[in-house]
Amino acid sequence: MSAPISRNSPSPGLPSDGNASSSEAVGETITAFDGAEALLRAWDRGLTPDPWLTVSEWSDTHRWLSSRASAEPGRYRTERTPYMRAIMDALSPGDPTQRVVFMKAAQVGATEAGNNWIGFVIHHAPGPMLAVQPTVELAKRNSRQRIDPLIEESPALKERVRPARARDSGNTQLSKDFPGGVLVMTGANSAVGLRSMPARYVFLDEVDAYPASADEEGDPVGLAEARSLTFAHRRKVLLVSTPTIRGVSRIEREYEASDQRRFFVPCPHCGHAQWLRFERLRWEKGKPETAAYHCDACETPIEEHHKPAMLAAGEWRATAEARDARTVGFHLSALYSPPGWKSWADIARDKETAVGSDEAERVFRNTVLGETWIETGDAPDWQRIAERREDWPAGTVPAGGLFLTAGVDVQKDRIEVDVWAWGRGLESWLVDHLVIEGGPARPEAWDALTDLLGRTWDHASGQPMTLARLAIDTGYETAAVYGWARSVGFAQVAPVKGLEGFNRASPVSGPTYVDATAGGKRLRRGARLWTVAVSTFKAETYRFLRLTRPTAEDLHDGAAFPPGTMHLPLWADSEWIRQLTAEQLVTVRNRRGFARLEWQKLRERNEALDCRVYARAAAWIAGADRWPEARWAELERQLAVETAATTKEAPAAEPSRTTARRRRVRSSYMG
Repeated sequence: MSAPISRNSPSPGLPSDGNASSSEAVGETITAFDGAEALLRAWDRGLTPDPWLTVSEWSDTHRWLSSRASAEPGRYRTERTPYMRAIMDALSPGDPTQRVVFMKAAQVGATEAGNNWIGFVIHHAPGPMLAVQPTVELAKRNSRQRIDPLIEESPALKERVRPARARDSGNTQLSKDFPGGVLVMTGANSAVGLRSMPARYVFLDEVDAYPASADEEGDPVGLAEARSLTFAHRRKVLLVSTPTIRGVSRIEREYEASDQRRFFVPCPHCGHAQWLRFERLRWEKGKPETAAYHCDACETPIEEHHKPAMLAAGEWRATAEARDARTVGFHLSALYSPPGWKSWADIARDKETAVGSDEAERVFRNTVLGETWIETGDAPDWQRIAERREDWPAGTVPAGGLFLTAGVDVQKDRIEVDVWAWGRGLESWLVDHLVIEGGPARPEAWDALTDLLGRTWDHASGQPMTLARLAIDTGYETAAVYGWARSVGFAQVAPVKGLEGFNRASPVSGPTYVDATAGGKRLRRGARLWTVAVSTFKAETYRFLRLTRPTAEDLHDGAAFPPGTMHLPLWADSEWIRQLTAEQLVTVRNRRGFARLEWQKLRERNEALDCRVYARAAAWIAGADRWPEARWAELERQLAVETAATTKEAPAAEPSRTTARRRRVRSSYMG
């Protein structure tokens, strides 16, 4: 390339006599040289490849965090979460790893790291990419709240993905085209979305919240990973999740099959390298602000302000031998959260708050420690449950019950119905048990079930109550159940289908419109089916049955029953109670040695447990798990219950002590 020409010196080969024509000629020549040099520089830049970057280097160079999607907007800095560097770089094309497994707590920066990988692929290593959320709706929400800001705030990405408003831009809510590739987003509940295309890159987010099967076509993780097999050694798969229950957690199973890496950090006092365990976090009881981590080696307390230096000096170390060398696994708890996110004092406070509640303990273990919860699956002792029965007449609702649901189990020769009353905190009372003889083959049985929808049960206050929801199992004589549900309407009736497996995020999903025209179009007014994760509600039922109850003296002094307490009446006989405790949760292993949890019968008849699960699903469908305080207060007002505390001043087993019966007025509660 020629040397630059000074405008103050004569050009070689040109006259320099000072006349105007000569000056103009020189100027034109210089301009021509400048233009040619600019073209050469541009051509040279075009031949020079972009510098080779890892995912973390790309993130530090090109990623900008939006105020719409981040609490810390501005340039992304890997040094803020240094433990994420190795995880991101394992996803870089130069690394031989094919599958990255990340079992983690909440608030450790995993979501942004996954988004960094998406940005890296769009800008630096284009190819077809599949990103899977638990449901299609969550995929749409993630696209709006995470992916769109990712593209808009990072100039390197914005110039590669055309605006959605442009015609034929290839930018839709669930698909983003870019030069050399496409990002397709879908839900694990959509088999069509999972098999939509071959994918070199597969991002599986929150895999423990995936359904057991995608549209009954198989495991969503397996379906998604199958899309990458054609890319052989060039593929990259990232599985990320907060774990759930031991034995059924997908992310735990994948982590245990990996090399199980832990993040080792040095003690600021003695230099000993260790991975952080919750057992080493100590504080004065009732004073979580005193929390400090105690070193494995020297036992010296480590204060929160030491954490940044410890994280910066940390490193990942494998603690096991992987079954497949192409898979690496990482585990991280919230003990590693950087300053300003979740402190050790916050963790101590969360633990103290969770003590005494199985549900809160489970959330703490899953979201703070990043570990699975061990579900107690032994059936409760039916005799002990029988000893705790209370005395109230069949067909009456104790004072704490604020709405009614029914669970219906259809058998060959009968239809069994249990009616449950529900109060605050999902405290519940068995109100009625009915057996309709004849079974689904007899129209009289369905007529009797229809009559049940208009029946009333007396509340302790004297108000009549009707069923808010009735959930009926569709597992036996499905067509007959659908036909009856169509005839009575779906405002009060919910046909349900039980599926094995745990799903605490959404144990009930639907409704799905199962009726269609000859052309395959779904009928909006056709049968509507709800899907129920029965394992979740069975485990909850047994957990509620084991709750410690206040003594008679405690109740007299104003103590309340724990949330979730199940009250059973004296008229519930031993056979019914044995049916309620007829199953236990056991661990079984498949041919590959992977463990899973499965409910197995201890005795043949289990109708009471099934009816309880369906009635509980009906309460979920009615919205009881999500009602605000104002909704509960309104129900109390309509039923003439003065306050929530008043309902628990005396045992619910003695409704005869309540106020005199009031004028019977048909209540309009629950619609």
